[in-house]
Amino acid sequence: MAELATIARPYAEALFKASSAGASSGSGADLAGTTAWLDELAVIAADQRLQQFADNPGVTAAQTFDVISSVVKATLPEAAKNFLRVVIDNGRISVLPEIASQFRTLRNARSGCSDATVYSAFALEGTALADLAATLEKRFGRKLNLKVELEPALIGGVRVVVGDEVLDTSVKARLEQMKVALIS
Repeated sequence: MAELATIARPYAEALFKASSAGASSGSGADLAGTTAWLDELAVIAADQRLQQFADNPGVTAAQTFDVISSVVKATLPEAAKNFLRVVIDNGRISVLPEIASQFRTLRNARSGCSDATVYSAFALEGTALADLAATLEKRFGRKLNLKVELEPALIGGVRVVVGDEVLDTSVKARLEQMKVALIS
């Protein structure tokens, strides 16, 4: 949604600049740490019940902050608390997932890598995942941050999504190709 992207961009850029400055000055704030807490806040903020709670005119910003911070698994650093307060004060809780997405895009652009989602019929771990990662990095020509999701409907093989590129070597895709060839 373009409107969310437009709203999220200044937040993501400001947070990226602040995190980058903190990482270079050695103050302890770094891009990986910021990504971790931002992703967690984004997951929490995506909950429809929380958004309804935050949108209730009878609920204060402090109450919303307390609810979110009580759900977070780890203790939030001061920078995260300040960022969350700004987002809540500006009524932008629903935009947090998009802010996290744009922040990851900025981080990836700086490091020259991309996020990749690997859909697999079976769990991939250890050596198999490392071998797949090496093959995919060679195929796509850049370093990839892999995230594996199970999708039993693929039957076998994998489907990889890197940005707007898709590599589908699943049995399901091959069966579909065979079906199309036989029908035509």
